Amino acid sequence: MSQRQKLTEIAILFFKLGSIAFGGPAAHIAMMEDEVVKKRKWMTQEHFLDLVGATNLIPGPNSTEMTMHCGHERAGWKGLFVAGFCFIFPAVVITSIFAWLYQQYGQLPEVEPFIYGIKPAVIAIILMAAYRLGKKAIKNTELAILGILTIIICLLGVNEIVALFGCGILGLIIYFIKKNKILLSSIIPILLLQATEPLKIGTLKIFLSFLKVGAILYGSGYVLFAFLDTELVGNGWLTRQALIDAVAVGQITPGPVLSTATFIGWQMNGVAGAMAATVGIFLPSFIFVLILNPLIPKMRKSKVIGAFLDAVNVAAVALIVAVCISMGRDTLTDWRTILIALISLLVVFVFKKLNSAFIVLGGALIGYLLSFL
Repeated sequence: MSQRQKLTEIAILFFKLGSIAFGGPAAHIAMMEDEVVKKRKWMTQEHFLDLVGATNLIPGPNSTEMTMHCGHERAGWKGLFVAGFCFIFPAVVITSIFAWLYQQYGQLPEVEPFIYGIKPAVIAIILMAAYRLGKKAIKNTELAILGILTIIICLLGVNEIVALFGCGILGLIIYFIKKNKILLSSIIPILLLQATEPLKIGTLKIFLSFLKVGAILYGSGYVLFAFLDTELVGNGWLTRQALIDAVAVGQITPGPVLSTATFIGWQMNGVAGAMAATVGIFLPSFIFVLILNPLIPKMRKSKVIGAFLDAVNVAAVALIVAVCISMGRDTLTDWRTILIALISLLVVFVFKKLNSAFIVLGGALIGYLLSFL
């Protein structure tokens, strides 16, 4: 297959995922695993797991960065940019439409009946991905125990990046104990970037504000809202109600939740503000992945770093399970959502070759019909 054909294949796949990928980073990664590992076999599950683990250790939106990794694996740096752009683009367009409607009418359109059944269906997709990735990640009893501990502490509210690094360091300790060596030191990342004196709002300032957030944002995109509350509401550039409505848009649109930046930028400075916010929030991810991707195979060859990655990979799967449990508690609130989840689970485990897009669309259709009962 020629380079041009590969890039076209990447563009079509990630544009499709960007258009139907509801449910947050865990769901997005589950769909990617289904498409690039199971169906297209662009890489092994072991390497996909390494990419997931490594992505969790750098700032930026996890699922968006995973699209870039997948694109890079298929077609080099060009594939990275095509995959990232095509995954982000649908969400930005849809969010821009919501932003324009909000600016014109002061409220969001009612879309709840259309997304009622999507989250229960997404839970089934996430569980299937966790099951497949877990089989590869859990290589021994020690890693299984680390995974269970990670699920527990995440459900207790421990920050996910702390859980990931903690699990990785425990994996290193176990490795050195097995090798009868003493672990003398560990790496504790400290990120601190404080906003300077507020300046007059403008396109450049919007870009720099979102660039800063994109460069230091750890974990899932949902952490974004705490950053933006401090950065924008605290400086008086955005009302808290507009931020809350932006959160709602992030929840009801497919693709990366960081497309919320598009909505906020539009409210601050129209189309120019939307473009500045979008480019600013996603630009660091392209740079980080471009630097990180070629290093991962070299990291895997080191036994010490390999032990760390094994533990981080188990923790990454544990995070997916923890997200699934939390989503289940919030989503499965009546017989309708429980029924949709059970049907979706049955479908994903029986019809394993069925594209996850059909699960999402089927859940939406059933949810829409059941919402009127």
